[in-house]
Amino acid sequence: MFSTLPVPIIQAPMAGGVSTPALAAAVANAGGLGFLAGGYKTAEAMRKEIHELRTLTDRPFGVNVFVPGDKTVDEEALERYRAVLEAEAGRLGVPVGEPIWDDDDWEAKLDVLLEERVPVVSFTFGCPDKAVIAALQRAGSFVMVTVTSREEACMAAEAGADALCVQGAEAGGHRASFGNGLEADEAAGLFPLLADVRAAVRIPLVAAGGIMDGRGIAAALKAGASAVQLGTAFLRCPESGAHPLHKQALADPRFTETEVTRTFTGRWARGLANRFMAEYRALAPAAYPHVHHMTKPLRAAAAKAGDPEGMSLWAGKGYRLARELPAAELVKELKRELEEA
Repeated sequence: MFSTLPVPIIQAPMAGGVSTPALAAAVANAGGLGFLAGGYKTAEAMRKEIHELRTLTDRPFGVNVFVPGDKTVDEEALERYRAVLEAEAGRLGVPVGEPIWDDDDWEAKLDVLLEERVPVVSFTFGCPDKAVIAALQRAGSFVMVTVTSREEACMAAEAGADALCVQGAEAGGHRASFGNGLEADEAAGLFPLLADVRAAVRIPLVAAGGIMDGRGIAAALKAGASAVQLGTAFLRCPESGAHPLHKQALADPRFTETEVTRTFTGRWARGLANRFMAEYRALAPAAYPHVHHMTKPLRAAAAKAGDPEGMSLWAGKGYRLARELPAAELVKELKRELEEA
């Protein structure tokens, strides 16, 4: 799969509206692998985006979906967090969302992926059963599982994955870990993790986490990756669906660092440190997607009010290197830098 890519760059699937068909098509047409994010949308909405993407490119592309997690959460901690968020919601003039569990339309999305014969399918937050992976492969899909540890890598390889996306702690957005119990400081950095996984499995690896330029790409390829996956690097592209305030914040000197937080979704995720993270970091429970649903109205209201301090501004550690370029130009520039490196 990766040997046929003119440029060994994969545009990360960024859920929440960031990964648009236009972005995926621009990357694909420039020689990389564009990705759609199936998370947080219905199966039919995902199908619609697949159809739209196919009108924009005849190149291979990928679709990512979330593997459903455990329904069991600390209900008392969840209720305490909900009570605390009431004051925030009141200031914004919206209600706190309902703390519900859902499977993100899992079965229906698998049906769409099979019916649409998507070239590349990747999974986040877990590894599907062997039967699911085998069915997708029979339909012609190349299957990739995102992992954050040696143990997860071995599980995914045993399940039959064609490749692994190895996500280091530097990555922006959600940690792709199979469980939700790790503490914030327990995630491994990309290069130690890449070496650990490379020693454990014999399938192709994609490196993800903090890679922003050609030198980073070259280092990851030299470390054993077959390709690299970049998300934050594409956030400021005009084809990106990131909110304008999010794009502006990446270059705003007021935002000086990233932090890993559960405050917005109940799962660890890296973003620009802001007021919301600081105020609620000690209170947010490990409860996904319950907390995601609770804070969704608050995040939307903050965005509408023009307040980035109340938004989830997902970004990796290298966010200051994000460039405001059309996606095709960015891929071209990254390729040039890689060749120089």
